[in-house]
Amino acid sequence: MEKKSFGIGSGTGILAGMICLGISIIIAVSTFKSYDRTVSVKGLCEMEVKADKAIYPVAFRESGNNLESIYASVNAKNEAIIKYLKGFGFTDDEISVGLPQVSDRDVEGYTQRAVRYVVTSVVTLYTSNVDNVIKMSSTLSELHKLGITLAVDNWSYRPTYLFEGLNAVKPQMIEEATANARKAAQKFADDSGSRLGKIRTATQGQFSISDRDENTPYIKKVRVVTSVVYYLKG
Repeated sequence: MEKKSFGIGSGTGILAGMICLGISIIIAVSTFKSYDRTVSVKGLCEMEVKADKAIYPVAFRESGNNLESIYASVNAKNEAIIKYLKGFGFTDDEISVGLPQVSDRDVEGYTQRAVRYVVTSVVTLYTSNVDNVIKMSSTLSELHKLGITLAVDNWSYRPTYLFEGLNAVKPQMIEEATANARKAAQKFADDSGSRLGKIRTATQGQFSISDRDENTPYIKKVRVVTSVVYYLKG
């Protein structure tokens, strides 16, 4: 898959960072029915947008044989992570600390173990300041200098980027997809020596939002396909 770089803008609107690809891809080749003179076409519109919401968990583990000392260490490291996040401009309202998860190796039946307890703590960032999240995520290794080794082996600890501004781009995308469908219908009419008539039926497909690629999950690809049936004349 081709990888593309994406510059981080400073705009604050929902549509900030939006890149309309202006795709004029026409899919699903037209069909022709001689008995009712119609043509069925599909029009595609795709658009790249920047995520407008980020959920970023920062997880780490502490282990030992004394729960009291482990909890003390966990609390200290939670505070260090919170301070680190606030250094990027995030507020208390955007930061939450989950209840520590305790694994007791004795209860779980481990016969050979170096330590009895393993405690996992997660500090979660939930924010619309995606630009700052991207900047912060590139420097998380700094936490290692504070003795905090991040847990990245669990899928639930991976960041999630969302695009919640779909309603703002829907009209533009539907218009473009419909225009692309009409281009396909017109081409078929021209090739068949017909004239394109009115729309008989039109169906809007489901909008889909996916990551553009694995390396930039904060860039989303929005996609919609419209299906239109036109009458043909002549």
